[in-house]
Amino acid sequence: MRTKFWVFFGLLFCLGTAIGLWWYSRHLSVLIDNRFSGRKWQLPARVYSDTTLLYPDQGVNKTLLLEKLYGLNYRAVDQKPNRKGEMRVAADYIEIYLYDASLPTEERTGFPVHIRIQGNRLAEINRLDTKEPLTLLELEPEEVTLFYGPERERRRLVSIRRIPDHLIKAILAAEDERFYQHHGISVTGILRALYRNLSHGEIRQGGSTITQQLAKNYFLTAERTFSRKLQEVLIAILLEQKYDKDEILEIYLNEIYFGQRGGESINGIGEAAFFYFGKPAEELTVAESAAIAGLIKAPNQYSPRLHPSAAETRRNQVLNAMQQNGWLTEKALAEAATVPLKSARFHSRTRKAPYFADYLHQQLTALYSAEDLSSLGLSIRTTLDTQVQMAAEQALENGLKRLETRYPSLRKKKSGERLEGAVVVIQPRTGYVLAMVGGRKYSQSQFNRITQSRRQTGSTFKPFVYLTALDRFTPASLFSNAAKSYPTGSGDWTPQNYEATPETMVSMRTALAHSYNRATVDLAMQTGLAEIIKTAQAFGFSTDLKPYPALALGAFEAIPLELARAYCAFAADGFQPYLLAVKDIIGNDNQPLNRRQIQIKRVLSPAKAYLITSMLQSVVTEGTAKSLPAIGWPFPTAGKTGTTSDYRDAWFVGYTPDILALVWVGFDNGESIHVAGATAALPIWADLVKALPQYRSGNWFSMPAGVVTIKICTESGLPAVESACSQIKEEIFLEENVPSGECPLHGGGLFQNLLKGINDLVQ
Repeated sequence: MRTKFWVFFGLLFCLGTAIGLWWYSRHLSVLIDNRFSGRKWQLPARVYSDTTLLYPDQGVNKTLLLEKLYGLNYRAVDQKPNRKGEMRVAADYIEIYLYDASLPTEERTGFPVHIRIQGNRLAEINRLDTKEPLTLLELEPEEVTLFYGPERERRRLVSIRRIPDHLIKAILAAEDERFYQHHGISVTGILRALYRNLSHGEIRQGGSTITQQLAKNYFLTAERTFSRKLQEVLIAILLEQKYDKDEILEIYLNEIYFGQRGGESINGIGEAAFFYFGKPAEELTVAESAAIAGLIKAPNQYSPRLHPSAAETRRNQVLNAMQQNGWLTEKALAEAATVPLKSARFHSRTRKAPYFADYLHQQLTALYSAEDLSSLGLSIRTTLDTQVQMAAEQALENGLKRLETRYPSLRKKKSGERLEGAVVVIQPRTGYVLAMVGGRKYSQSQFNRITQSRRQTGSTFKPFVYLTALDRFTPASLFSNAAKSYPTGSGDWTPQNYEATPETMVSMRTALAHSYNRATVDLAMQTGLAEIIKTAQAFGFSTDLKPYPALALGAFEAIPLELARAYCAFAADGFQPYLLAVKDIIGNDNQPLNRRQIQIKRVLSPAKAYLITSMLQSVVTEGTAKSLPAIGWPFPTAGKTGTTSDYRDAWFVGYTPDILALVWVGFDNGESIHVAGATAALPIWADLVKALPQYRSGNWFSMPAGVVTIKICTESGLPAVESACSQIKEEIFLEENVPSGECPLHGGGLFQNLLKGINDLVQ
């Protein structure tokens, strides 16, 4: 009786176990279906710079160009480049074997090029293979940053059809040589691992197949228990029933962990190939493939970057396993095992245009949620020029250090109290933001002083005052530069010039060039403060402006990016662009999702823009920015210095037809820096633009219709009498606002009649 009971109990137990396993297997099957039918990975959005155009006779900064090429993962070699991604650098040329690239204009297959450099110019560009001269060469976009989810996984998806056979064989040799023969588990591997684990009383060896590894990584935790191992086996068997071998291997190759890059996880064969060797997975050599495969066992221990000797030893173990399996000949083994293991040059991307990336992220949140940005695998091509960005960062860093050395009182010990600065560079006609540096050091302060701060504009606001006055006055009109008080709600206010000057009457051009405060306020009061506010509002300043006399001197606060955008209209014939950081967005399926178009609005006539630009050129040639010509400035520039009350803010906004840059220097807490914009900000601007010969065409603005040039007497500001006026110069005027008559100081009346009588006697 007792025997029958135990037999019945045993059968019942087995039946219950079988039913339980069946139900659990169904649960796992549904779990697998749900996991694989949806999005398999959280793919971060990848942010890229704009493409870079190179052409003969273009200005070039070779140092910045090389940094650009290194950032694109081109690697230096000693011989003529014969593989994609290689380049040879000499004193007067660069040879590059270009990568395949998906460009806005074409799908390009890589080819070798020779770029000859003379001084700071590109002399010629030729194909190395055909010797064909090229009139234009487009370098692919450079990866700038990624927008992550919480896992912070870097991953580039690759198709198994594009992975070379020797890379697949290297992975199999290292991890699962019988992958295509078993059905998800290896009985011999499990028995071998079980014996070792039981002998030690704990899990020490996995004996896992590639399918089991995928099951663990995708569905389970990393804990080492027998129950977790059983789950792994069940999932592996189900995976093999549902999917073919190539599908399983492809998912595994895109999932597997290959190490860390700071706080980022390197996942998948595609990302690992770029991280360790700076090339796509399909271009890995046999030796590089074996090194990548060897990493899977212990990524940190066998990293070619961290432990090259250990990595080389492990690589050779994988090569030997490939040869033993008949996947590598002895000759190929000997060749691959002797190749030096060279990892790609490491470029930290955590510091690459971080303020620009934050600004971009703010713009993108209007189109995508934070979850979509961190999971959809978007490719975002921006307006960023990494050469301009590097030049801006270097110019700001050097300029602030130079100021602290020259003026020791500016040197602060605490990082949060240090002298700060900010730079933004824009193409004025397109509104493309080429570079943005929102502060001295992003790791210490993520506050973007270009987009988030509000600072007094000082004299940089004066061009908008003078623009408003052009409806009534001309660049030759005279204004009072004498001391004068103006009533305000808190009593009388008397503006002061920064430097004493003997002139009591000055022309509009002179007043702007030398930034005379007294003459500017006189002009503003005659023009009307309400009209000046209307002008500022038309240019997009978001500050609530008040009609106080100090408005004319930039006493209000503004966002620096708004100020830079407003100046773009002077450089773009009166058209003000909407600033763009995004050019286009490509989905994970390589299809375009969004494309941002250039948008502009007219805020003033081309004639008025030309007059303001001409007067701002006088700032550089004879006014507060005349130190630029003094250092041998090689091309025409218009711009305005700015210094606020008690020297709290120092500015320079300068532009050419090709580029506009704004520089601000100051302390976050508003402490005085004791120096003016011409001393603090202008040299930073000069260092920046000097480093960018590709943006210096040397051309100047063409005079538009509606502008005329006449000779005037500088004493009266009216048309000169050439036979009588002693100080004559050419001045430009709006066609509808040309002064009539002639100089009353030296022509007309008794004086003119006397001259006429003398001439008659002579005749």
